[in-house]
Amino acid sequence: MSKTEFPPSIRSRPVYADLEPRPGRSHVAVADGEGAEAIVEMLDKAADRPAMLAALHILYAPGPNGTDQWDSLQALGAAQCFRAPTIPTLLPRLGRVVADAHMGTQFYLAGTEGLIGQAERDIMATGFPHAAIQKEHRGSTVRRMQCVHCKGITENVATDPFKCSHCGLWLFVRDHYSRRLAAFQGVNIDAEDKGEIPEPVVRFT
Repeated sequence: MSKTEFPPSIRSRPVYADLEPRPGRSHVAVADGEGAEAIVEMLDKAADRPAMLAALHILYAPGPNGTDQWDSLQALGAAQCFRAPTIPTLLPRLGRVVADAHMGTQFYLAGTEGLIGQAERDIMATGFPHAAIQKEHRGSTVRRMQCVHCKGITENVATDPFKCSHCGLWLFVRDHYSRRLAAFQGVNIDAEDKGEIPEPVVRFT
């Protein structure tokens, strides 16, 4: 099972629920990795599956752990279905889709937190309300992290602490999340006691 139960945390930490089909003029599903499973299961619950598929645009990228379930999405028969090799190459296509979307469009985001956060940020930047976006986590729990010191972003962080890929500081992985940046925040772990760095532990897989 690719679903993950996240323990309670601070208010800024994103929360997720199961995707549910909603009435809408059009539907946009964005997923990576095991997020494809959530899209398939959501469509299984649709009261009028053919009508929803006829108005559905799917955008997909393989997950950071290499999981690729593209074939299961292609087999659904959605009106439009696009596969990108990576999340960075998927996002420009999403931008074009959202620019052409009308109010009343429903968005379904599924997969890793990196994909969900960036897609949500880009959709909301165009004026769509948060209520039009559903989010379900599936698959890898690696994190997209911002170093609060140099502002650099490190993708797919698996350990805590981790070394910033930009400035080289060792950072403590916090649950504090910036929706604007679509990233969790990392702070210098040995700021007061230089060189005293705990052994990195794999916390995210």
